[in-house]
Amino acid sequence: MVGKTSTKSGKAAGHIAAEPALLSGGNPQIAKGYGDAPVQAYIAAMPGWKSDVGRRLDALVTSTVPNVYKAVKWNSPLYGIEGDGWFLGVHCFTNYIKLAFFRGTSLSPVPPGTSKTPQTRYFHIHEGDELDERQLADWMKQASQLPGERM
Repeated sequence: MVGKTSTKSGKAAGHIAAEPALLSGGNPQIAKGYGDAPVQAYIAAMPGWKSDVGRRLDALVTSTVPNVYKAVKWNSPLYGIEGDGWFLGVHCFTNYIKLAFFRGTSLSPVPPGTSKTPQTRYFHIHEGDELDERQLADWMKQASQLPGERM
């Protein structure tokens, strides 16, 4: 595990903080924040191949869902519709990136990964996977039109 870096000081606009710490599984530790900036900080801190995939995913959701609302909470980027909750979360693990579709059981086809939360479905992306951007965009569009998760 990489040493922890304090982000408590230096939150002023324009301050460049030290590299974020990577938590268990290589998930970047990014301070809670709303808007594009904290999401871009998270993506930049994603280790190795995950950062490139993170940029692709962010560009895909941004182009698929006009006026998407972004935030980082619990060290995970969230995408939603402002005032209507979150439809997608992203999280880094050691060997994959997990996409969480919070109303995934309502998507067609249903994403393959099950969850302890009854409506949530996951989709895992591993290094070297060929991304089916058409399918991902379709899920993102469908998910954005459903009631979002309040967190």
